[in-house]
Amino acid sequence: MQQYIEFFSNHPILSAIWVVLFIMLIASWIKSLFSAVKQITPTELTLQVNRHNAQVVDIRPEADYNKGHITAARNISLADIEKQQLAGLEKHKAEPIILVCQAGINAQKAAASLLKQGFTTVSVLQGGMGSWTGASLPVVKSKR
Repeated sequence: MQQYIEFFSNHPILSAIWVVLFIMLIASWIKSLFSAVKQITPTELTLQVNRHNAQVVDIRPEADYNKGHITAARNISLADIEKQQLAGLEKHKAEPIILVCQAGINAQKAAASLLKQGFTTVSVLQGGMGSWTGASLPVVKSKR
């Protein structure tokens, strides 16, 4: 214990940065626990699609979508979601919606927008397409 006190007193800036990062990590974890948007794994995505007719929405740019996407995924950009131009997705407000982007970060913004628009069950693929392809799951390539 004495060594920790000595370290903190000899390195106050480094210690303060460590404490701030620790607090931010805890706050992020708590926020995710109480968030209406849940992050799901590729396995859970497959189960949701097969058992609950979940709709997969890929928000990546069309060029990335054409290079490879999850089977039956729709391509709707984040900008279109925010403008409420949902290309018929409104019919599925009561069904689970799973959003996919490249790494899972932009999908959080899209999920928040869909929740505001009245969608009831919105999830995000944890790790995005990177986790999907990392799990060696199949992708469909468009011929455009």
